[in-house]
Amino acid sequence: MTSESVLEIFKQITRIPRESGHEGPMTAFLCNWAREHCLESKTDEIGNVLIIKPASPGKEDVPTIVLQAHQDMVCEKNAGFEFDFSKEPIPYEIEDGWMIAKNTTLGADDGIGVAACLALMESKSPAGRIESLFTISEETGMDGANALKEGFFSGKTLINLDSEDEGQLFIGCAGGEHTDAWFKYQKESLVKGGKAIELSIGGGIGGHSGDDINKHRANTVKLLADFLAGETGFQLVSFCGGGKSNAIARECKAVIYTPDSIGIAGRFGAYGNGVKAEYADTEPDLCFSVCETKADKAIDSSTAKALLKALSACPHGVEKMSPDIEGLVQTSTNLAAVFMLDDNTIKVATSQRSSVVEELDALVEKVAGVFRDAGAGVECYSKYPGWNPNLKSHILQVCVKSYKKLFNQSPLVLAIHAGLECGLFLEKFPDLDMISFGPTLRGVHAPGEKLELASMDKFVKLLDDVVCNFK
Repeated sequence: MTSESVLEIFKQITRIPRESGHEGPMTAFLCNWAREHCLESKTDEIGNVLIIKPASPGKEDVPTIVLQAHQDMVCEKNAGFEFDFSKEPIPYEIEDGWMIAKNTTLGADDGIGVAACLALMESKSPAGRIESLFTISEETGMDGANALKEGFFSGKTLINLDSEDEGQLFIGCAGGEHTDAWFKYQKESLVKGGKAIELSIGGGIGGHSGDDINKHRANTVKLLADFLAGETGFQLVSFCGGGKSNAIARECKAVIYTPDSIGIAGRFGAYGNGVKAEYADTEPDLCFSVCETKADKAIDSSTAKALLKALSACPHGVEKMSPDIEGLVQTSTNLAAVFMLDDNTIKVATSQRSSVVEELDALVEKVAGVFRDAGAGVECYSKYPGWNPNLKSHILQVCVKSYKKLFNQSPLVLAIHAGLECGLFLEKFPDLDMISFGPTLRGVHAPGEKLELASMDKFVKLLDDVVCNFK
């Protein structure tokens, strides 16, 4: 297996629609790939796929290794960029040693993991039995991992290929949960004598709500809500921003109707200047704009006030750092998105993460309480467990030894604040010995996601050496 063979398969994957919840084409691709390579495969009722490569001659006694990646990707694009993830191949470029999608997500999370599994299974290198597991809907709730049934795979050693920093071996992750709120509103007439204006914040970097939550990223939903919560003398016509619950909001806009359009526009501009100064080092493209628009009806004043107050009061960001591991976030929350739905409903999406169950539960209740107090309906769902590190893990020792042998240096052994499916696997299959590693990715869950090509070589060499020499 070579990094070139992995990249060639990944390039095929960039042409396959695979948004979370709509992985059908990807599932079909995997099953067809198995048939073309004369390998056994099976698919469960939810769409998880397992492809099996039998042991090479002389390797029949080597314990089975399970390679694991998820089929789906986060589909995000820049505002104004015309693109349909359900039909079009992802546009990417090779630039300065990176493979990058400038206006959309690239899908290397976790398409590169899928590609590595397939490349290793078609490799001629002798190895023991390999079971490649491809789960669905990891990004939206780990539905595939949660639905796995006993006996779907047989291996007791699992390598998760869904990490984003080459040279780092992950042996633990945070657990998490989603908390959504719904506001029902009535439409009210606009008071005469006003003007409709759109306030918008754009150009945010956004990023992964776990990996990037401590990186001083601007949350545009939070920023716009904070501004409007401090204003009076307007009617709220609409408020929407953000995208996926596991991504930091990059764009947000609101339409208001007011007799004080010049005054509010001026204060919004001044507010924007202050925010841009605060984020000058990390958000160079952050922009605030005002334009005239049209409006017919407004959200009733009591609901509008409750919505803005709740969004402003809702916590966002790091709640607590780990007292044991320097630089590791222990508990955090993401105010992810606000959507205007067709049935006079406003939906707010949030997600919480923690490596401490009690802290996760408390934070979920804190966020839910903010919205319940505002009169909203609340649903907490898709809770998944964390993965407690095991420093005595056999596969960890194997990977550390292999890394030192190949690159004459020691890898970092870490836990990660992002959620990995390993926590659910361990809950369902307590005998599993697991590790997670991958090449270097940046900007995942946001347009501009990129893969460092140099890191691919080391990632591929490590995976190939570990699997082919496993004992």
